Amino acid sequence: MKIDLTDTTSSKINKALVQGRRAIGTPAVGMVLTLVIVTDEENAYDALRAANEASREHPSRKLVVIKRVSRSPRDRAKARLDAEVRVGADAGTGETVILRLRGEVIDHAQSVVLPLLLPDAPVVVWWPVNAPTDPASDPLGALAQRRVTDMYNTEDPVRELAARAAAYTPGDTDLAWTRITPWRSMLAAALDQIACQVASAEVEGEEFNPSVELLAMWLADRLGIAVRRTASAGPGLTAVRLETDCGPIVLDRPDGSLATLCVQGQPDRAVALKRRETAELIAEELRRLDPDDTYASALRYGVERLGEAADDAAGAPAPAADPSPDSSADASAADASAQGDAVGGDGTAASAPTGKSGAKKAPAKKAAAK
Repeated sequence: MKIDLTDTTSSKINKALVQGRRAIGTPAVGMVLTLVIVTDEENAYDALRAANEASREHPSRKLVVIKRVSRSPRDRAKARLDAEVRVGADAGTGETVILRLRGEVIDHAQSVVLPLLLPDAPVVVWWPVNAPTDPASDPLGALAQRRVTDMYNTEDPVRELAARAAAYTPGDTDLAWTRITPWRSMLAAALDQIACQVASAEVEGEEFNPSVELLAMWLADRLGIAVRRTASAGPGLTAVRLETDCGPIVLDRPDGSLATLCVQGQPDRAVALKRRETAELIAEELRRLDPDDTYASALRYGVERLGEAADDAAGAPAPAADPSPDSSADASAADASAQGDAVGGDGTAASAPTGKSGAKKAPAKKAAAK
């Protein structure tokens, strides 16, 4: 059922929602949250379709806020609100209200949305495109417990990572992070199966894809290692290689659908890593509404710091030779120490356990020789 309202108010929209529920015979409100979608006319259809599919798992009231651009000064000075109310089969599971704002009311969208929120239910705001750099300070974002953006649709995703890290507030998240959930799960499961020390990593993916940087920052932050980022033709993430003292671990997905997990000493395994649609990503984010501390830690690691650590690891100078006329055992001990001193994810040296043990044993061997 669809109800069109022209030049209306929030009060009339609420009355239309009640009228629509009664007309289809479902007066009760059985929804668990309010999903506010802030988008433009061009992307409204795709965003609403994804939200309707996600509502099968999370019944919700969907408020689509579309800010229409007024061409003339007279239209910009006149406030107008048009709405389209959908209930029943036309709204998926839940209710849908499409709000088209014109004129001065564009700057006060929160005043239109606030009376339409479900009482005593969490609020999630999603910007499919044109998200603010600081979602928590946005008037609509301030109404929400969870704020979802998508850096993949920005002009410069890598620069946007640094801006989002500086403005991060608990409750912020991004679909670029959600896209790498299967990769993180698979890599964590692979490391749980072996008792090895990870020395370095390489993440390969298409250029200007923030998910590749986020996965690299997550590995560097959690493992304390240097991670190198390399470009490929895509689609999306294509491969991750972990160098361990037990041999390499490689997760390769060249076609965007089926991946191969290679672990030293084990047979290769085929893994389903299909690129997911937006509806699946939104449904995953709606499953948990608490702050994502892992995302915050990876985001704050920093793209610049990631690049510096990889450069330092690639061009680390060899240690100076000991001028003292010691035996060949001293030289071999120094070589072992140099090989063990890996540059960590934060740009500092001596993060590998083998490097620390070698550095401690070398003076003891010198004392024995003397």
